[in-house]
Amino acid sequence: MTANSGRLPVHLKRDIGIFGASFLALNAMIGSGIFALPGKVAVNAGLLSPWLFIVVGALFITVVLTFAELSSYYDRTGGPVLYATDAFGPLAGFSTGWAFYLSRMTAFAANANVMAIYLASLHDVFAGDTAKVVIITVATVGMTWANILGVRDGVRTMAVFTFLKITPLVLMILLGFQYVTGATLIPGGPLVVEELGGTTLLLIYAYIGFETVGVTAGETSNPKKTLPKAYVGTMLATTLLYFLVVLVFVSVIAPDNYSSATLVDVGRTLAGPFGAIAITLAAVFSIGGNLASSMLAAPRIIFSMAENRMLPEWFGHIHSKYATPDRSILLMGAMALFMALTGTFVKLAIASSVLRLLGYIVCIASLPAVRRNADDDARARAFRLKGGYAVPFIALVICFWLLAQSEQHSWITVAVLLGVGWLFYALERWATSRRQA
Repeated sequence: MTANSGRLPVHLKRDIGIFGASFLALNAMIGSGIFALPGKVAVNAGLLSPWLFIVVGALFITVVLTFAELSSYYDRTGGPVLYATDAFGPLAGFSTGWAFYLSRMTAFAANANVMAIYLASLHDVFAGDTAKVVIITVATVGMTWANILGVRDGVRTMAVFTFLKITPLVLMILLGFQYVTGATLIPGGPLVVEELGGTTLLLIYAYIGFETVGVTAGETSNPKKTLPKAYVGTMLATTLLYFLVVLVFVSVIAPDNYSSATLVDVGRTLAGPFGAIAITLAAVFSIGGNLASSMLAAPRIIFSMAENRMLPEWFGHIHSKYATPDRSILLMGAMALFMALTGTFVKLAIASSVLRLLGYIVCIASLPAVRRNADDDARARAFRLKGGYAVPFIALVICFWLLAQSEQHSWITVAVLLGVGWLFYALERWATSRRQA
C-alpha cells in the first residue's frame, strides 16, 4: 500500500523492537482494572485471591502461547486478520479484524472516561463536565497526533507511561511486604471461592489485550522472533505483578473492607495522603498507557484490512513524510473521541469482551491451517508449541466457557456490530468487482 505522493511507494518502518513490543503488550493488558479489581475478587476468594490470579494466568497463557506461535509465521501488519484470512478466507479475516478493532476502540473510549474520573479525584480543577470533556479531548487528540508523527513516538509515549505506572506499584509492593505473613501467603482452613464462574470471568479480563502486539508485525524488527518473546515474557511478568499486588492488598486491607477498598486505600495505609496520591497518579498513567497501546495497534487493524482489500483503499493510505497509516489513525481517534464524549461506548463496551473472545476462538482454530500452509523455512523458524494441539485445545475450551457466561443482550449487540462491518465488507467487495469488470 502506498501513499498518494505520485512518486515512490512509502512503506511502514520497522521501528518496534523487543522493548517496544513488550511495552505494547504490557500496556494493553494493564489498564484501569488492577486498581479496582483486587477488592472485587477478594470479596469472593479472600486470601486465595493472589493464588487465583496465578491459576487463571496459568490457564490463560494457553491462549497467549497459541498467539505466540501464530505470530511467528508472519512479518506483515494485521495479526488476527492475517491468521483468520489464511485459514478461513477473507470474510473470516475481516470479521475477526473488525471484532478486535471494535473491542480496542470501545476500550479506549471507556478508559478515557475512567482517566477523567481519577483525575477529578485529585483536584477540583479536574472535576465537572467541562473538565471531563477537555481531559478526554486532550488525551485522545494528543495520542492520535503522536501516532501520526511516527511509531517511535507512539512507543516512546508508552515507555513513559509504563515507567510512571509501574514504579508506584513496585514501591507499594515493597512497602507492603511488611504486612505479609505466613497466614496471608499460604492461607489455611477451609478454602472456598464463591461464584467461581463469575469470579474467574472477572479475573480473565485482567489478561486480555495481549493480542495487540501481533497487529504491529509490519512495524516490528524481526517480528517472527520478537513477538513470541514479547507475548510470553509480558504474560509471565504481568501475572507475577498481579500476584504481588493482590497479595499486598489482602495483607493490608481488613476483610470487612474488601468490597469498598481499592489500591488507593492501600497506598493511603502505607504512606498516608502521599501514598494515596501516588497510587491515583499510577492509575492515571496506567490508563494512559492502555490508551496509547490501543491508539497504536487498533488503526493497524483497519490498515491491514484495507491493504487486503477488505475495506476501501482510502484507509490504507500511508503518510508520505511520517510513514504511518495516518487515515486509519485519524479514524480511530475520531470514533473513539465521539464515543467517549457521547457515552454511547457503554453498551458497546459490554459486548467488547464477547467480540474479543470470538476473535480468540477464530484465531486459535486457524492454527492447524497456518501450520499446514507454512513453507519449510517458516516452519523451521517458527515458535512451535510442544504437545501437538493440546495447548490450543485447552485455550479453545477456556474461551468457549467464558462465552457461555455472556448474557443475551450482549449477543444482540455483537450481531448488530458485526452486521455493520459485514455491510462495509460487502460494499468493498462490490466496488472491487466493478473495478475488475
